[in-house]
Amino acid sequence: MLQQAFNGLVGGAFYALLALGLAVIFGMLGVVNFAHGAFYMLGAFGAFIALDSLGLNFWLALPIVPVVLGAVGVVLERLFIRRLAPLDPLYNFLFTFGLALILQDLVKRQYGVQSQPYPRPSALGGSVDLGLFTYPAYQVFVLAVSVLVCGAVWVILTRTRVGMIVRAATEKPELSRALGIDVGRWVTPVFGFGIALAAFAGVLAAPMRAVNPLMGSDLIITVFAVVVIGGLGSVFGSVAAGFAVGLVSALGNYYVPSLSQTLVFILMAAVLLWRPAGLFGREEAL
Repeated sequence: MLQQAFNGLVGGAFYALLALGLAVIFGMLGVVNFAHGAFYMLGAFGAFIALDSLGLNFWLALPIVPVVLGAVGVVLERLFIRRLAPLDPLYNFLFTFGLALILQDLVKRQYGVQSQPYPRPSALGGSVDLGLFTYPAYQVFVLAVSVLVCGAVWVILTRTRVGMIVRAATEKPELSRALGIDVGRWVTPVFGFGIALAAFAGVLAAPMRAVNPLMGSDLIITVFAVVVIGGLGSVFGSVAAGFAVGLVSALGNYYVPSLSQTLVFILMAAVLLWRPAGLFGREEAL
C-alpha cells in the first residue's frame, strides 16, 4: 500500500504542476485553457527534439524548453487571448480547444502517433532505498522537484510583494481592480508562466512516460477535474488536489481497478455536492 501511495504522489506531481498553471491562468484571465495539455505534450517533445536534433541533454532541456514555450505563450496571449477576452468566455475556450487540436495534429504529421524514446538521465538510472521498499531514483527526483517548484511558487506568491499582487489579481481580479491594481499588466507574464509550468511537467514526463502526440489529451480532462476539486482559481487548492487525486488514482487502480478511470470524477462530484466552489474555492468567486 505504501508503494502504491508513493506511485500516487509521483503521478500527483504532474497533476499539481499542470493544475497550478491552469489555476493561475483561469484566476487572472478567466480563460479555461484547453491547450494546456498540448503544451505539456510540447514540453515532452521539446526535450526529445533538443536531444535528437540539438544534442541537448535532459539537464539543459529542463530549464530551456519551458522558457521557450513560455515565450510562445506570451505571444499567443498578446495576439489572440487578449483580443478575445472582452467577448464571451466561450470564444477563448473554443480558441484554446482548436489550438490544442492544431498543435497535436502538427506533431502527428511530423512524428506520427508512435511513442518516441527518451532515455532517463544516467545519474538517475538507479533505485533509492526508502526503507520499506526501493523506488526508481528518477521518480523520486520527479516528486522532489515538483514539491520544490510548487513550494517555491507558493513562497513567491505569499511572501513577496509581487507575488501578493499576482495572487490577489488571480483570486480576486475584480476586487484588485477596484483597489487600483493594474491587473492587465500582469496578465501576459502570468499566462506565459502557466504555459511554462505545463512545459516543465512535460519535460519531466519525457523519461518516464510515452512521448507521443496524445499524451496531453489523455491527461487534460483529469487535470480539469483536479482544478475543480481544488477550487477554480485557487493556487493552493490546485496543488493540494493534484497530489490527492494522484493518491486516489493509484490506490483505486490497485484496489478497485474496474473503477480506476472514474474514481477521480466520483470524487469531484462528491466534493461539488459538499462544497460547490471546490475545497479551497470561494462561493462569491463563482
